[in-house]
Amino acid sequence: MGDRAAKDALFEGLSEVAKALSSGRRAEIIDVLAQGERSVEEIAGEIDQSVANTSHHLRALARAGLLTTRRDGTRIYYALASDRVGELWSAVRDVAEAHVAGLEKLAGAYLGDRDGIEIVDRDELAARLRRRNLIVLDVRPDAEYRAGHITGARSVPVGELRRHLQALPEGSDVVAYCRGPYCVYADDAVRELNRKGFRARRLIDGFPEWKRAGLPVAVGDP
Repeated sequence: MGDRAAKDALFEGLSEVAKALSSGRRAEIIDVLAQGERSVEEIAGEIDQSVANTSHHLRALARAGLLTTRRDGTRIYYALASDRVGELWSAVRDVAEAHVAGLEKLAGAYLGDRDGIEIVDRDELAARLRRRNLIVLDVRPDAEYRAGHITGARSVPVGELRRHLQALPEGSDVVAYCRGPYCVYADDAVRELNRKGFRARRLIDGFPEWKRAGLPVAVGDP
């Protein structure tokens, strides 16, 4: 039978994953890397932190076994260690939604009023894509689109949406998606598209959830 000290050491080891995620910045990094591999500089830009601070967080996540690294010249790239890390992040979000008091209010303060934003679930979007009777816009940064996207989606980063509108057939049925349920890019795109007369909706969650569901994905440029 194991002794108390050995059991304590075991559970301390198991808790290293939770300790590594005990920071909002690190949780945000996991959310970004769930989209695909990124360089330290790109991650720093996404989370609005210095490269030095970002590197500190990345090393902590890597020490806990949640990230892997590779070097390309002078640049270091990070990626999730496995799909299970993405599943862990999704489970953390689900538990927080169900049990953390005030989370809905925090989400509303960030995402804004969603009353006028229609959603589409994954099954309906997959069926519509098979029939090819709608346009799907990936409004994440281009690097994330190239790392992996819904098959048939067009890359239109949200900051470039307005200049792409003239290429969309008038009156088109459009679905926008981004990183997940707390990604504001798709909401912003849907609001802009609706203002311009399109029937626009957002995917209920994002690309990582689509991929985990085993639905069609593609890599690289269209």
